[in-house]
Amino acid sequence: MRVRYTPRALADLQRIHTYIARHNPSAATQVISIVEKRVDALSDLPEIGYRSDEAGVRIILAIPYPYRIYYRIAADEITILHVRHTSRHAPTTDEL
Repeated sequence: MRVRYTPRALADLQRIHTYIARHNPSAATQVISIVEKRVDALSDLPEIGYRSDEAGVRIILAIPYPYRIYYRIAADEITILHVRHTSRHAPTTDEL
């Protein structure tokens, strides 16, 4: 399956990288790499994530880091909607 990031999800990754890189640039790169690896795994196992409260939206975790990756499966495409730290509230419908 093809994987596509929304502009919001790409902006999320940039913000995460920028924030972490202020204190530890190599850690920032490592966190983003883990997120990207988890997303890549979705192309083979799209239903690996658990269902969210929002219809059609699934979530995978970027273990060992505290980030949730929100995504949708539609036909032959997986859309990454949002990447959010677990300490933050779940995104609203408008944010997905």
